[in-house]
Amino acid sequence: MATVLSESAVENYAKNGYHFPIDVLGPSEVARYRTELEDYEEQQGNPIGGAARSKSHLLFTWVDELIRLPKILDAVETLIGPDILCWTSLWWIKEANSKTFVSWHQDVRYWGLDTDDLVTAWIALSPATPESGCMRVLPGSHKGEVMPHSDEYKDDNLLTRGQEISVPIDESKTVAMALAPGQASIHNVRIAHASGPNDSTDRRIGLSVHYIPTSARQLAVDWDTASLVRGTDRYHNFALAPRPRHNFDAAAADFHEQAAVAFRKILFKDAERVRALL
Repeated sequence: MATVLSESAVENYAKNGYHFPIDVLGPSEVARYRTELEDYEEQQGNPIGGAARSKSHLLFTWVDELIRLPKILDAVETLIGPDILCWTSLWWIKEANSKTFVSWHQDVRYWGLDTDDLVTAWIALSPATPESGCMRVLPGSHKGEVMPHSDEYKDDNLLTRGQEISVPIDESKTVAMALAPGQASIHNVRIAHASGPNDSTDRRIGLSVHYIPTSARQLAVDWDTASLVRGTDRYHNFALAPRPRHNFDAAAADFHEQAAVAFRKILFKDAERVRALL
C-alpha cells in the first residue's frame, strides 16, 4: 500500500473528521470522465438523476473506475483497513447559477449502517469553490451524539428528504473544503456537512463514494448491496455487486435496479413522504 496520508493527516482526520485535498486525477483524466458524464446526459436530454444518480458504478465502466482509484483506496485503507467495500456512489451536481443546495446534516442519521468507520471520498470533476457551493464541514462534529434532524423537503435541496440539523450551526467554526478538478476530500460518516448554491458560471460536478469495512452491517433493511473494491470479504453481510463489463451491462444493470430499490427503502425509512431522487 502506498502512503497517501501522512501521520499528521491521519491525526487530523481522527480529531476533526475530514481531510483535503488529495490529488487523484490528472487534467486529461478529469476531461475524459467529465466528457463521459456529459455525453450520457446529452443522450438522455437531461442531467443525470433519478435511480441513475446513485450506484452508477453498476451502470458505467468509467464510474466503476472512479470508485477504485488507487490513491483514494490507499487513503481509505490507512483509515479503516485493507478489506474495503464501496457501499454506494452518488452524483452531486449543481448547475451554473442555480439555487441548489445541501442542508446541514449527518449521514449516519439516515444510512442504517452499524459502523462509524464509513469514509466518504468526494471527487471533483469541476471547480468546487465557495462560489460554486463547495462542501462545508463542522470540525469535530463526528464525535459525541448525533444531532437532532428534521425533514424539510425543500425543492432546491439535493437531499432526499431535505433533512436538516434542527439546532443552530455556528458557521464561524465551519471549514470550506474547496477542491480543484481532479482533487478529492474525505470525511467521516458522522460529521455535519452542507453546501450552498452555485453562483458560478460552470457546473459544480462531484461524485461521492462511500467506503465501509467488510465487517459493517446494514440494520435498516434485510438486503443491501456493496462492491468489493479491495481485499477480501470474510463477513458476507452485503450482496456483492457485479462489475459492468461495458456500459449498461445487462447483469449489472439488473442488479442496479434491485440495489436502487433497497437504497430508497433505506433513505426513506420512517419518512413522512417519499419523493423522487433528484
